[in-house]
Amino acid sequence: METEPKNIHRQNIQRPVKQQALKALRPEKPFLIGVDSDGCVFDSMELKHKECFCPAFIDCFGFQAVGKPARETWEFVNLYSKTRGLNRFKAVVEAIRRLNERPEVRAGLGRVIATDELETWIASETRLSETVLGQYIQAHRNELQSDSILLQTLNWSIDVAEAVKKIIHDLPPIAEARTALEVLSADADCMVVSQTPCADLIREWNEHDITRFTRIIAGQEQGTKSEHLALAAGDKYAENHVLMIGDAPGDHQAAAENGFLFFPIVPGRERESWGELLNQGLPRLFEGRYAGAYQDSLLTAFHDSLPETPPWITHS
Repeated sequence: METEPKNIHRQNIQRPVKQQALKALRPEKPFLIGVDSDGCVFDSMELKHKECFCPAFIDCFGFQAVGKPARETWEFVNLYSKTRGLNRFKAVVEAIRRLNERPEVRAGLGRVIATDELETWIASETRLSETVLGQYIQAHRNELQSDSILLQTLNWSIDVAEAVKKIIHDLPPIAEARTALEVLSADADCMVVSQTPCADLIREWNEHDITRFTRIIAGQEQGTKSEHLALAAGDKYAENHVLMIGDAPGDHQAAAENGFLFFPIVPGRERESWGELLNQGLPRLFEGRYAGAYQDSLLTAFHDSLPETPPWITHS
């Protein structure tokens, strides 16, 4: 199947957002709290993946003949497992890898797609964004085959962006999340730490007037979540004065890589999790009683809530 980029110029490709704004952030409060957006502040993960990401995945990669297992695979990778919250391009690799192993595809009902070319690009780049992928493709157009997975992935990402703009609106933040943002911003510098494109983040946060609770919004163009936290916090805050709030294991990993604290928003229990943060987490954080047994108990419940084995694999 030959693939050409769907009007590559309509992305308005520009230079990636500079990381300098993160480096230049100076503390105004004694604490720094990073907050993920999708699935954390906004209960948007199900809607985005089921109505935007997954349909484009099936269409752009030609999985119509195995539509049901393709959807089940995409949703497991991105919503219902320990890979929840994975960067969109890494998620494509993981979903295709798992789909290639399914009996429907092995029986020849669906296409087997090699992901090596996409994996090589991912390994060579920390700013995994649509803009950066588009720039790479433009620079290597003469080297790419017409059915390159890079072109398919770019087309998929473009389609996802258009679907998000069309479908994801008038979706308010979780009420308890909004309250928590207002409370925590009184005593902490707050920043958005996300792998969503910056333009979508700014639009969504502005739409609901919660940008005012943040110092800065960092998206996929500014690197990984771990980089966001490292650049913004650096050596600027005291030990145990930096907290990451997120709904995915990758959020915990980003905090752990920097030696920072983590508060989990448990999928399916978002409102209860924000209530716990308001009633217990924030007071403990500000009083120096967060690290240790309290955080450990939260992490155990969080990781136990997300499986590693998909439901279509049974063990005798």
